[in-house]
Amino acid sequence: MISTKYNLTRRAVIKSSVLGTLSVAVPNILSANGNTIHSHVNEEDYNLPDRYPAIREDIVSEVVGASHFDLERVKKIVEGRPELARATWDWGFGDWESAIGAASHVGRRDIVDYLIGQGARPNLFTYAMWGDYNSVRAMIEFDPKVRFVRGPHGITLLEHVRIGLLSKSISPEQRENGEKLMSYLEEIGGADNATIHIKISEQEKQRYLGDYYYGHGEKDGFSVKLNMRQLLTLGKLGSFGGALYQISPGVFTYNGAPSVRITFEQKGGEVVALRIQEPDHSIRAVKK
Repeated sequence: MISTKYNLTRRAVIKSSVLGTLSVAVPNILSANGNTIHSHVNEEDYNLPDRYPAIREDIVSEVVGASHFDLERVKKIVEGRPELARATWDWGFGDWESAIGAASHVGRRDIVDYLIGQGARPNLFTYAMWGDYNSVRAMIEFDPKVRFVRGPHGITLLEHVRIGLLSKSISPEQRENGEKLMSYLEEIGGADNATIHIKISEQEKQRYLGDYYYGHGEKDGFSVKLNMRQLLTLGKLGSFGGALYQISPGVFTYNGAPSVRITFEQKGGEVVALRIQEPDHSIRAVKK
């Protein structure tokens, strides 16, 4: 004799199996008839950015830019989205810079401290700016090539140490360690391996300034301007960009990018065009 308990259990199993089969079969039948059910489709228009779910590019560039000089603006941006403390931006031709990298190469210890508190990742150049002798030396001894590595905009390891020593908030102990680190880097050599640049007079710089066009679109061009440090820069039309450093007459690097050359063409003593040469492109833009 079969128990009642067994019958109930068996009936439950059969019922479950039938419903399970129907749950799989019904959508397939409807699909075959061209009537697919989308039970969870949201028809609201959110007007999402093209790269969603990536964070909007204008926000990323703003937090990296502000990390050079504006702690309050950085706080306003990052507090609502702490992951932006790790933001990284390409200023052009692979000149990648993180928010903490920006604060490090200008010696803004306060901004560096805030960003780390929000989850930013300190790196070799942060420790160099801090004048952390033990940490930087340990990294170099582990791999001597580290001393040749450059930071954002081609700024050298030794230059980060110098900038850190200029901070007004530096303590006597930090100054002592920073000077010790500087002496160490100068002694081993290679930490200030900046490319030799040809100086340009203020009068000569004026010849390069202006807008250069390579296409018919409104944004198809570049602007050569002088930044706050009175360095020539190359950016999108109407904008500042990375610094140009002359390595031979009329030939420049862009923020130390090793694969990029920018050559200015001259005619009758006047600059008439520029050509950008990099691994993927060669672009000629005419001055107007």
